[in-house]
Amino acid sequence: METKNREKMLLIAVAVCIGLLVVNYLIINPLTASYSARQDKIKDLKAKFSTGTNIMASAQSIESQWNRMRTNTLSLNGTVTEGQLFKAFQAWSTSSQVVLVSQKPQSKDSDDPAYSNEEIHVDVTGNLTQIFNFLYSVESGPLGLRVDSLDLASRDDAGRQLALGLTVSGLILNPDTNTVASNK
Repeated sequence: METKNREKMLLIAVAVCIGLLVVNYLIINPLTASYSARQDKIKDLKAKFSTGTNIMASAQSIESQWNRMRTNTLSLNGTVTEGQLFKAFQAWSTSSQVVLVSQKPQSKDSDDPAYSNEEIHVDVTGNLTQIFNFLYSVESGPLGLRVDSLDLASRDDAGRQLALGLTVSGLILNPDTNTVASNK
């Protein structure tokens, strides 16, 4: 009889092990995965909430920056736009004492109907300080311009006279995008 008891005990132990294995696969693993996914979702939602809170806190700053950008865009009229650019580059070259060699504007259409760009290529010459002051004037000027390319070359062996080729793009907003949408 002792062997039958041993067999029963082994059968019970095997059944308990199989039962625990089934419980592990059918209950514990899915619960653990669900808990882990829930923790990841909570972490993601906290990050989104934090980002949204930060955006809401800086909404006034973002809106004022947008208004500044919107008011410093170029005109929709191509002739007026070219005039704005010519006038600005003439003033910047005069204030920085560089020699304005050439200006070549070109209209660039965009895939987005909300805006287009006016591109202008400018060639100037001067010493390093004059070129630096000219670039600073362009970057800090009120027009919404973006530097697309910049080529700097020496015009003499000592590098005292430099030639600058500068290509910038100016933003032109279409009329329906010139207002800030507010959901107040």
